[in-house]
Amino acid sequence: MGDLQQRVHPVLQMEANNKKISPAGGKTEHLPTQRPFPPPATVENKKASPAREKTQQLLPVQRPLPPPPLMVRNKKRNLCCRIFCWGLSLLIIALIALAVAITVIYFVFHPKIPQYEVNSLRVSNLGINLDLSLSALFKVEITARNPNEKIGIYYEKGGRLQVWYTKTKLCEGPIPKFYQGHRNVTRLNVDLAGRAQFGNTVLSALQQQQQTGRVPLDLKVDAPVSVKLGKLKLRKVRILGNCKLVVDSLSTNNRINIKASDCKFRLKL
Repeated sequence: MGDLQQRVHPVLQMEANNKKISPAGGKTEHLPTQRPFPPPATVENKKASPAREKTQQLLPVQRPLPPPPLMVRNKKRNLCCRIFCWGLSLLIIALIALAVAITVIYFVFHPKIPQYEVNSLRVSNLGINLDLSLSALFKVEITARNPNEKIGIYYEKGGRLQVWYTKTKLCEGPIPKFYQGHRNVTRLNVDLAGRAQFGNTVLSALQQQQQTGRVPLDLKVDAPVSVKLGKLKLRKVRILGNCKLVVDSLSTNNRINIKASDCKFRLKL
């Protein structure tokens, strides 16, 4: 019976306990009601039921959604723009540096293209072979002038000298390898040899030109050179030239008179 009373009237007992009688006036003060704390969670409460665990296992795992395609495109576009801007900036800087270097070299060294002149031309052989090709042996003497005061020229291996008649190459030969110093004049003797197809046709055309006393020939120059600035040797460039000659004849073993000569040369990087 006592246990039942405690269970039925727990609140009345707690209110009675919360009352406090004042020692002076005998008044009763009501203290704030203290509500009972909930019972501590037990291990059984923490454990989820099997049905709940099964439901949690069946629920799909939520993953972050991928970014929209427009955002991906914008990122790629921004990356491409940055790469393009960096490349363009480097190209502009390189061009400015190159322009500054060329300007300094021009004003300090005053570079000039070498000058060439054909002194003489001699024909050793010009005839028809058994295969009806035209055989030609020429000997050319050229004067090369370096007008630069502070620039030396290295003539590298691989230079060629060719003699053409209209669109037919008659012969060719190698330009010797040598170094030409400042304000130097060098004479070169180059032996040329070659064969041309349709020998009868070419020889007949040359003989007809000899009757007029004016035979047009093209002397083409292709010379790889390296420029020396002080003690610095720069990269290899090519001197390309064409001398338009007019000679009186192409008689073998005879002195050939050069009536006209017009030479033009340029540098090729």
